Amino acid sequence: NPEQIKRIMDAGSHGVIVPMVNTPEEAEMAVASVKYPPVGRRSFGLARAQGYGARFEDYLAWQRENSLVIVQIEHINAVNCLESILSVEGVDAYFVGPYDLSGSLGIPGQFDHPEFLKAMDRIPEIAKKCGIPGGVHIVEPDAEQLKNSIEQGNQFIAYGADIRMLDTVCREGLMQVAGLRL
Repeated sequence: NPEQIKRIMDAGSHGVIVPMVNTPEEAEMAVASVKYPPVGRRSFGLARAQGYGARFEDYLAWQRENSLVIVQIEHINAVNCLESILSVEGVDAYFVGPYDLSGSLGIPGQFDHPEFLKAMDRIPEIAKKCGIPGGVHIVEPDAEQLKNSIEQGNQFIAYGADIRMLDTVCREGLMQVAGLRL
């Protein structure tokens, strides 16, 4: 939604992570929503990011070179046209959403399924060819998976989620102390 992206950027964000980018056209829209003309279509405003007008010229120059557009790859359709998506001028990086990707394959949450693993292997191969850095969300806290993800070249990683980490630690503690299986 270009209006939501404008609000986030005007509030002072240095960039956005845009969910469910499945086509190069959607990637182009994401870039256009972050960048001012002539590169993009973001409307001009005098909000926090621009110092309410006092730093407009500085911000204008800064955002041309520094605002970030990260596309989320969360559907097999995005994987199938990933080279075109990552070739869009202004796309700075990608981020994989594993639950949605597995869901789009009809195997939600089955992160060890061969089709999911095949899609996950294709993503960094294509990204490397395009020279675009990427990242992934490792949903369940797993040190080995984190290590493998780093070795695969992921440059930013969302590791777990607070509630998953709390749940995991509590379950492990209860199993060690009481021998309970939860």
